[in-house]
Order: sequence, then structure tokens, then C-alpha cells
Amino acid sequence: MKLILSDLDLTLLRSDLTISQTSAGTFQKLKEAGHLFGFATSRGLTSLKPYADLLNPDVIICGGGGSIYYKGELIKENAFNVEEIRKLLNKTYQVCGPDVEITVDTRDELYWNRKNNRSSSYMPNAIYDLLDDFKEEAIKFCVQITDAEKAQKIALSVPNCKAIPFSDIPWYKFSPGDSTKEKAAEFIASYLNIPMSEVIAFGDDFSDLEMLRSCGRGIAMENAIEPVKEIADFVTSSNDNDGVSEYIEKYVLNS
Repeated sequence: MKLILSDLDLTLLRSDLTISQTSAGTFQKLKEAGHLFGFATSRGLTSLKPYADLLNPDVIICGGGGSIYYKGELIKENAFNVEEIRKLLNKTYQVCGPDVEITVDTRDELYWNRKNNRSSSYMPNAIYDLLDDFKEEAIKFCVQITDAEKAQKIALSVPNCKAIPFSDIPWYKFSPGDSTKEKAAEFIASYLNIPMSEVIAFGDDFSDLEMLRSCGRGIAMENAIEPVKEIADFVTSSNDNDGVSEYIEKYVLNS
């Protein structure tokens, strides 16, 4: 297998948001063995930076597929334009009320509309902004809701917008319809002239489903939601038991 892609939260990261020494060692072995590896995450570039600095991945797919980097260079990006972001913001406040919590990921920053910024544990460098006059393109737009009907109303405010829930937090992610991990994986594989049959992907949540289905091997974590386990080729140990590392050591490095 020539390319290994892994989600971060609840997949490669432990529940305390760290990468274990075991996993770090495994990815170093991958690099030494000549395999390409990367992240495929819904996080923005800023919030994944500590993990990129630690592991130095060849590929970064972030924003749920909105931005694709290879060897540190941006090679593809899908983004909401300024007018679309304004429409999403207005519709969100209309549907959910003035106290709704919103985050917006641009290419380089994460904006949070809280007076008392609650992002410090997840994203200490988030920028507090009321978003009243937001004038930037964005690769991802998130709202703290669990109501699928409300999410659909928000998504319909702009063309070709996809709404996906997070299973571990009460939020929905909104992104351009072409910004998916599956399409990003297909793009980077084509860019690197690697057949999808020679790509492994690891994941745990709704946004990982189609990526795991489309790759040569789709590996679910033991802690994954049931729909991910059902379509996976293999279920490895949980994120807190270094399931990604365990699978790579057994089936990639020692195969």
C-alpha cells in the first residue's frame, strides 16, 4: 500500500488529544520504509499544526476535504465565497437565534463567535469575532446544533452545500459539496499517480464513511460509529489503544 490516510480526532489522536509515542514511532517507520502518509481531518490547518509538526505528514487533507496539501504546498482548495458565507451566517441566526455558536475556518485561521471564547482547550489560537461583517472565503462553517431539519435549512441557503453531523459533539459541519474526504483522497491519489486500490484510510465518524468505502482498504476504529464499522474492511483497536499504529505495524510494515 503506497498511501496511508488517517483521520485525527478519535482515530489517530487519543481522547486526551495527544499522539502516543507508539504511534509517532510507527509513522517514523512508515517514512523510513518509503510509504507516503497523511492526515484526512475535518480540522482546519491551524488546529492540526501541532500534529503536523510532530509527524511531518506528506499529505494533509483538512477542512473535511476543503484544502489539500502535499509536502507543505497547497495543491487544491474548495471554499465558500464571501457572499455564500454571509448567506450561511444570516440563515443560521434566522433559524437558530442570536445565541447560536458558530465557527468559521479560513485557510489560515479559525474564527469563533463567542464573547467568552470556549475554544481554548480545542483551539487556543482561535480568533474571537462576532462575524457581523465577515469578509473572507472559508473552507468550513460549523454550527452548534443537533437538529437535522435546521441543518438542512441552513445548507439550502447556498448552492451545493453539504451538512454533516459530528457524532462526538453536538455540531454540524457545512462545506461545499465537492469538499469531502472521499473526493480529496481520490484527487491526491490521482495527483501522485497512485491507484485508489493502494490507499488505506482510517476513520471513525460520518465524514469518514465514503473515504473508507472508496479506498483499497477502509479501516474503522473500535470506537467508530456503527455505520463506519459496517462498511469497513477491518475494525482495528480503539484510538486510546493505538489502533492505527497496531494495524500499520501488523498489516503494512510486517506484511
